[in-house]
Amino acid sequence: MPVNENDPARSWWSKAVVYQIYPRSFADSNGDGVGDLRGVIERLDYLSTLGVDVLWLSPVYPSPHDDNGYDISDYQDIDPLFGTLADFDELLAAVHDRGMKLVMDLVVNHTSDEHPWFTASRDGGPAGSKRDWYIWRPARDGMEPGTPGAEPNNWGSFFSGPTWSYDEASGEYYLHLFSRKQPDLNWENPEVRQAVFAMMRWWLDRGVDGFRMDVVNLISKAPGLPDGVVHEGSLHGDGSPHYICGPRIHEYLAEMHREVFADHPRPLLTVGEMPGVTVEQARLFTDPSRRELDMVFQFEHVGLDQGPGGKFDVRPLRLTDLKASLGRWQTGLGDTGWNSLYWNNHDQPRVVSRFGDDSPAHRDRSAKLLATVLHLHRGTPYIYQGEELGMANAPFDAIEDFRDIESLNHFRQRTALGADPESVLAGLRHRGRDNARTPVQWDATHHAGFTTGTPWIAVNPDHTHVNAAAQAADPDSVLHHYRRLIELRHTEPAVTHGDFHMLHPDDEQLYAFTRRHADSRTELLVLANFGGTAHTVELPEGWEDTDTLIANVSSDVPLRRTHTLRPWEARVQRRVL
Repeated sequence: MPVNENDPARSWWSKAVVYQIYPRSFADSNGDGVGDLRGVIERLDYLSTLGVDVLWLSPVYPSPHDDNGYDISDYQDIDPLFGTLADFDELLAAVHDRGMKLVMDLVVNHTSDEHPWFTASRDGGPAGSKRDWYIWRPARDGMEPGTPGAEPNNWGSFFSGPTWSYDEASGEYYLHLFSRKQPDLNWENPEVRQAVFAMMRWWLDRGVDGFRMDVVNLISKAPGLPDGVVHEGSLHGDGSPHYICGPRIHEYLAEMHREVFADHPRPLLTVGEMPGVTVEQARLFTDPSRRELDMVFQFEHVGLDQGPGGKFDVRPLRLTDLKASLGRWQTGLGDTGWNSLYWNNHDQPRVVSRFGDDSPAHRDRSAKLLATVLHLHRGTPYIYQGEELGMANAPFDAIEDFRDIESLNHFRQRTALGADPESVLAGLRHRGRDNARTPVQWDATHHAGFTTGTPWIAVNPDHTHVNAAAQAADPDSVLHHYRRLIELRHTEPAVTHGDFHMLHPDDEQLYAFTRRHADSRTELLVLANFGGTAHTVELPEGWEDTDTLIANVSSDVPLRRTHTLRPWEARVQRRVL
């Protein structure tokens, strides 16, 4: 079914820009070194001036913080580290007063092992009332429980090691696709689903405007939990075919929509983070006639610089691979589904260091280029805190500088197997999640204006010249470029709903495409030189001397049929059809 641009249930978020806040690193109001809700409140005018429409708040629920809040111990409260429910209500009201919406981050594939549900499931033993709220299994037949290899299957955890932990008191194992302190909920149990849906309605009744749902396509597991294939160099089996988009996932999400979101009086946004999702699956998840989700996060384009050795085996990005991936998602979802557009989030390294050039000569220009390319695609753009400043990866010297459980576990496992510590650190510096979690750089003062105390993770030392205060005063800054891009999405129909057509797909330095919108009789041409050298391109006919809508360098050079783009130059041309 074609997109109805006048459908209010869809048009509001198709024209919106979302800004992700990682509260721990955003702004600290009380000097304890950790960001909090009152810190967010104090910076709302900055976000309003930036022009974003929706704030996505990473988890602020009570948690032991084994995985920085993605291990939730109480779904219906606020962790004292971040504030109180009263603080949250004040934040929500202040967001709404400024014409913005607030989306909660929600983790329902798993809880913390300190959640009362899991405590009851574990301590009640196999006969307990909540035993079946989680996934418990005995040891493999004929093997001694608790010994290596006795786990119910051979799946490997996302955070290293097996996906099973042994509970000696009850003599069984529980499943955790992530940390051992993040046991997976059993979505086969209808009581679990109803408890989750009731909790979600509680937050909507409080006034939140939707949910971004963490790894939500992992909630359905294959019956029998069969072993995975063991790939060369791996210690465990790949269980992903048995839990990524499992057999009941569409049923569960349709039920969630029916029980929580259907016919809600306020416009809401539902986003599913879905590792391993395909274009074909995403089209189903986001088809409005199926009533499952509004959009999904996919990971294909952020895995293109990964070598055969896994996430921390880094290889150079090939631009043709990036264009093929993003182009496939642009055309693959067609007029039925909808894209979420992102470079950065709390799990990804900083894009200016990853796909751009963070050297002093090209940092600002490449940051603007990356923003231009992303925001001119069809879909809803997501900005991760600090991205609008061109924040870069941090200079982590030693393993002691890292905080993330994924990085720490990886380092421990690889060095225990004899890997050179420095080579392991090199991979963590490029791809580690802590790169995204250093504090937002508000000004050039000590600790970048983030805190008056000692920050929980070190501030990037480049904050003395890369910060919000300096960029707000500079009309040519990365910050102001983001403001102009956001305004384009609000005002230019071709940006929001225009058709997408990739140009020069085999060019290893040029990213070029058009966006055509028949109703407004406009077409846009996007040109981006992904490189530190000039690049000459042959343009399609009819673009000579057209108006420049936005550019990251001076646009006083008229466009010619054979045109040379300067290093890291990006420009968007507009013509009337």
